[in-house]
Amino acid sequence: MEAVRCYLEAIHDKQHLNAFLEVYETEALERATALDLQRNNPSELSLLHGVVVGLKDVISYKGHHVSAASHILENFTAVYNATVVDKLLSAGAIIIGRQNCDEFAMGSSNENSAFGPVKNGMDETRVPGGSSGGSAVSVQMGLCMVSLGSDTGGSVRQPADFCGIVGMKPTYGRISRYGLIAYASSFDQIGIFARSVEDIALVLETISGEDGFDSTVSQKEIPAYSKALEEPKKTYRIAYFKEALEHPGLDPAIRTSIESFIEKLTELGHEMKAIDFELLEHVVPTYYVLTTAEASSNLSRFDGVKFGYRAQIADGDLTELYKASRSQGFGEEVQRRIMLGTFVLSAGYFDAYFTKAQQVRQLLSNRTKEIFTDFDAIISPTVPSPAFKIGEKSSDPVEMFLADIYTVFANLVGIPGISIPLFKHPNGMPFGLQVMTSHFNELLLLGLSKQFMQIAD
Repeated sequence: MEAVRCYLEAIHDKQHLNAFLEVYETEALERATALDLQRNNPSELSLLHGVVVGLKDVISYKGHHVSAASHILENFTAVYNATVVDKLLSAGAIIIGRQNCDEFAMGSSNENSAFGPVKNGMDETRVPGGSSGGSAVSVQMGLCMVSLGSDTGGSVRQPADFCGIVGMKPTYGRISRYGLIAYASSFDQIGIFARSVEDIALVLETISGEDGFDSTVSQKEIPAYSKALEEPKKTYRIAYFKEALEHPGLDPAIRTSIESFIEKLTELGHEMKAIDFELLEHVVPTYYVLTTAEASSNLSRFDGVKFGYRAQIADGDLTELYKASRSQGFGEEVQRRIMLGTFVLSAGYFDAYFTKAQQVRQLLSNRTKEIFTDFDAIISPTVPSPAFKIGEKSSDPVEMFLADIYTVFANLVGIPGISIPLFKHPNGMPFGLQVMTSHFNELLLLGLSKQFMQIAD
């Protein structure tokens, strides 16, 4: 119980960062008390006994509010648990609250929340990254032990990079999406924030696996990720995209640090090779065409009729009710993406945009399979620059979109990716390295990440 009290005090002290939308103080203390009684039998303790966890405000927790940081779902109460919540509770975890995020997980800075932006704890004038900014800051500032976020195009890895912590997106289908409010269903994946690779491994081992409520979940056996980290170190064949490090938008300090790290890995026996990846410039437009199309479809259910915000209109016209409810309930960024998605799905433009983007996605998938026949892993920058100032990019959505150039690739092809905090920028802010492996090869991903962090230390 004392541990929970410490976290509650920390949340109170750092509430100006706006990381939490709601704290389950009484409930967390009661659960901690009950778990304390089980400590007399250490052999019977569950894997996550007493671990304090925060949930991004897009993950359903029965009897608790879940709003996707949007006015359109403000005060909506979840009627069932997400599968990951059931698994956390069964493993003895304590859920301490729901965390702020970009509205409907759409954003790269956590400035799009209907309940105000989240501030980066290392420099409160800067963004924490998005969309899972509140989850990242909570781990960064010691407000909980681990957090669950969602990653549709980098929404776990990018804020982890900005906040100097570890953030992992598993293979698409490794973790059930049941109970996750959908943004783009063929991209969304629940991810994990922690301060160490070991903690990531424990949580991944707990929440992964088959689920009768999600037909996209893999039936593959779940390895003992936490035990595999103890295996002896090996050397590997590792690729990096030449175009990624030579990209004009990449901060020079990030480029220099990663190039130096590549040299260090080479000296330690790893085979490092720059490979051509001519499709890099196509990943961001492909991602935004496809995800906004899926968002347009997924968010059509929020119409002010069955649940959520309903506008007050003078007459009884149903179309006007839809228009008013959605215009008042959704924020600017969500409206932008819904409109873009509706446009690319429209009859006159479907083949020119949506079909073409699907073809590019297939090319990316084929190229990725080719790469992993020759290499064990791919490394790249996580982001093109360290955390930027709050408001710095708000007026230029295209510039904000381009900040996702290195992270959306893993979502387009469904492979696992992780951001590990290895470096510090001359401006004092942290930044990380992104590591990616082939489908369902999280064992190697975690092992490499632990090894890289030891090398950097």
